[in-house]
Amino acid sequence: MVKLRLKRCGRKQRAIYRIVAIDGRSRREGRDLQKVGFYDPIKNKTYSNVPAILDFLEKGAQPTGTVYDILRKAEFFKEFRVDFY
Repeated sequence: MVKLRLKRCGRKQRAIYRIVAIDGRSRREGRDLQKVGFYDPIKNKTYSNVPAILDFLEKGAQPTGTVYDILRKAEFFKEFRVDFY
C-alpha cells in the first residue's frame, strides 16, 4: 500500500520534512516514489504539489495522521472535497 508520509531532512535541531509517496513497508528514510511537498514546522510553512497528491489519493494512497492534519490545516481537503478520517 502506498502512503503519503513525512521524511525528515535538515540538520540537527532544525528539522524540515518532505511529504513523500512511499511504500508503506519502507522505513522513514527509505526510497520514495515521488516527492509531493514539504513542511517546515519552525516557520510553519507548507508547500504541496496538488496535482501529484490528488493523483496518489485517487489511486488509493493513504495519508498518515500527521500528513492528513498538515493538509487539512492548509485547507486541501476543503477545496477538493476529499475526506479520509
